[in-house]
Amino acid sequence: MQSFSGLTAISGIGMTEISRDSGTDPLNLALRASREAIADADLSPGDIDGVLSYHLNDSCPVNQVAERLDLDPGIWTNEIFGGGTQSASILGDAAMLIESGTASNVLVFRALNGRSGKRMGQAALSMAGGEQQFTLPYGMAGPVNLFALSTTRWMHESGATTDDLAAVVMQSRELAADNERALIRTRLTREEYDKSPMIASPLRRVDCCQETDAAAALVVSRTDNCPQARIGPRIRAAVRGGGRGASAIDKAPSVSTLFTHHLREKLWATAGVIPSDVDVAMIYDAYSPVVLQQLEDLGFCEPGGSGSMFRAGRTLPSGDLPVNPSGGLLSEGYVHGLNNVLEAVRQLRGTAGVNQVPSPSIALCTGFGGSYGSALVLERS
Repeated sequence: MQSFSGLTAISGIGMTEISRDSGTDPLNLALRASREAIADADLSPGDIDGVLSYHLNDSCPVNQVAERLDLDPGIWTNEIFGGGTQSASILGDAAMLIESGTASNVLVFRALNGRSGKRMGQAALSMAGGEQQFTLPYGMAGPVNLFALSTTRWMHESGATTDDLAAVVMQSRELAADNERALIRTRLTREEYDKSPMIASPLRRVDCCQETDAAAALVVSRTDNCPQARIGPRIRAAVRGGGRGASAIDKAPSVSTLFTHHLREKLWATAGVIPSDVDVAMIYDAYSPVVLQQLEDLGFCEPGGSGSMFRAGRTLPSGDLPVNPSGGLLSEGYVHGLNNVLEAVRQLRGTAGVNQVPSPSIALCTGFGGSYGSALVLERS
């Protein structure tokens, strides 16, 4: 876990169009988003002295991006193997580079052709070794199967129903309807929800995040170095960790326990805030039920109360805890969670436009990966 001294802020953001077929490769997507983020920070490529990214063998090498941007080959670069768990904590990695004096302006990007290229849900049917040889024969063909099992157990324990899952999805579609970036901009009725094909019970197609082609990028800067950093959202805290069984369910004491259960006390203690201080929550919504679980784990409501929060409108931009006002990964698109962080920046800047939350000061972003994950707290300068 890491709290920061106020020296780091997100000074620039950039994102490509979200599509199902980008017509190009992840390198070009990364370059487009990165150049936009650098320009948004009022910097030039020569000002960048650190580059970070995360991937699952589905992206472009960090050093290729640095080379194409004509960056100094002696700067700090690193690529992290990982998926959603990295989307919040990688901002903490960037802040640590800055606070250590290693860098002053760190570019962070995620680029993938998640629909037209390598698709996460298409697991290779191979049992050559590793733990998959024991789980694949029993239907664990990909993440959706794992989290369907986890959700089934959680619903049994908590009393959550499909009404709760449907409420999350319908709000996501409602908020995305006016978001010009969103891949899906059609509202969803409860009848349409019930007719959506079942992928892995109880998860229907609409309960699962989008598969998309896109790139997102941010620049993290010293607050006394970049012209816009003084008004950019500051990185207040980042935490990372969890419990056993992130992706190996045979080692999990409970298949229904998510990372937020393990990180709750660490998060609030490190950030120096409490749940009621959060003005907008960008909750990693790979699947609709994990939104509900994370809200309960982090203390935004009592156990079993998250579904009623959605149905009562408390999670709308006008409510007391706005959740994913862009439509999130379920409807805007899936840039492995980094697009949710960009929305948090827009909200704190007051530039979100559609679905802008009134005068937010504190934003929470989570990075999901089962029982292991991360969380990030940003504050308006």
